[in-house]
Amino acid sequence: MSLAGAIFLSPAHAHHVLGRPSYALGEDSNTPPALEIETIIGDYDINYMVFPAFPKPGAPGRINLYVKHAGTGKTFDGKVTFTVRNDHWFNWLGVDPEEEQLGVQRIDGFVYHQNFQFWRQGNFVISAAFIAGDETYIIDFPLRVGAPSPWGPISITVAILVVVLVGVTVMQRRRVLTGKIRDTHQHNE
Repeated sequence: MSLAGAIFLSPAHAHHVLGRPSYALGEDSNTPPALEIETIIGDYDINYMVFPAFPKPGAPGRINLYVKHAGTGKTFDGKVTFTVRNDHWFNWLGVDPEEEQLGVQRIDGFVYHQNFQFWRQGNFVISAAFIAGDETYIIDFPLRVGAPSPWGPISITVAILVVVLVGVTVMQRRRVLTGKIRDTHQHNE
């Protein structure tokens, strides 16, 4: 058997995918983040990602936050406090939602990691806050957990309009029929 034949007949035992060992792959390793935002806040470049791509109630998730000084490129090395609050319509009316602390994290390999697990679906706002120098920096980002509700602001508005239009139509029809009956009675007398 030639060397070329031995190469083609030998079984392939691949245990790496894209340069990563297969034992390091989790269920969300190859999925994109649910949210990935890059922004500049004050003197800092901020990049944050939320995993998995579609957070579900009762399933664990995580946030990766990268904070670098915009001028020097040096990674911020301090504590970051992660909090969460409900994001609902009452917030627009000035009602202060309750805020719950997820955790306070230190840097771990240029990244601030925060795990989370929500037990119900809904819209939430996650905040990451840190103090650099004498300034407090707060980054807010939305997070949807679970399937979106079919009853959003637009569908509720449309449903109300339909009910009002049906009500007005019924009242107008009733008024016309009452007028016809009254005319018939007056004409017959």
